[in-house]
Amino acid sequence: MAPIPTPPRPPDDDRDSYTGLDAASAERRARQRGWTHVRALPPGVIITMEYVAGRINFEVDAGRVIRCWFG
Repeated sequence: MAPIPTPPRPPDDDRDSYTGLDAASAERRARQRGWTHVRALPPGVIITMEYVAGRINFEVDAGRVIRCWFG
C-alpha cells in the first residue's frame, strides 16, 4: 500500500500581522512570504471549510483586512 502523502508545511507567518492592511498590500506580503493560495472574502460570506495547505484567507471589509486565517 502506498504511504499517505504529507502535505507541505505552510510558511511560518503571523496571521495578526495582516489585520488592518489594505487587501492589495496583504496579498503582496502573503505571496512574498511563500503562500501559494491567497483568498480575500467579504464579511459573512458562506464558504466551505476544507483545509488547503499553503492557503491564507483574508476577510476584507471596505478594502481592509479585518481577519485572517490559514488553510
